[in-house]
Amino acid sequence: MSDNEFETIVDDDAKSAPADRETNGPLDESEANAVRPYVDLGGVKIVPRTDLQLRLEVEEGSKRVVAVGLDFAGSSLQVQPFAAPRTSGLWNEIRAQIIDQIHKQGGTTTVSDGPFGPEVLAEIPVTTAGQTGTRIARFVGVDGPRWFLRGVIAGEGAVEPAAAAQIEDLFRSIVVVRGNTPMPPRDLIPLHMPAATPTGEAPSAPTTV
Repeated sequence: MSDNEFETIVDDDAKSAPADRETNGPLDESEANAVRPYVDLGGVKIVPRTDLQLRLEVEEGSKRVVAVGLDFAGSSLQVQPFAAPRTSGLWNEIRAQIIDQIHKQGGTTTVSDGPFGPEVLAEIPVTTAGQTGTRIARFVGVDGPRWFLRGVIAGEGAVEPAAAAQIEDLFRSIVVVRGNTPMPPRDLIPLHMPAATPTGEAPSAPTTV
């Protein structure tokens, strides 16, 4: 094994996160303000804000909540929390797999250094009502303490800087609740319906996937 090959392996295992993650998010539950109101969704907590719409994506067969969808300021943000090793990260490896999958679908990708570290801007082929087009999405990821948080940004936040700043702030405000239950790396941290939002409003209806 050459030195270059060894360096590549080390880089793949390294954690990828903003330098200020522990103070500016996404936060671990142990780092969050304990008295701040949150919408508790199990593996993640969301700070309520005006005009934020919450959707839960549910797996059809198992009825398991597999992702949280957030619609805000002309953009959508899908988030998923995963268990991760204590000392190494997942984003570098998962990012490469996302790129490979999109290329197999006939899409294109560009990797750039964003506010959370390396991210993927993708143009993904889609067919709607018999017409073929493309969908633009940004894939972002952050490695935290024993967890990995993946986000997919679509809408204005994928292409327009001002909208991107708003949706990035939303992603940073998420709190990940890893819990103490042993879980294999890459397992989805369990998500669930909230009893109610801090304002007493019910969330949007779940979306089946």
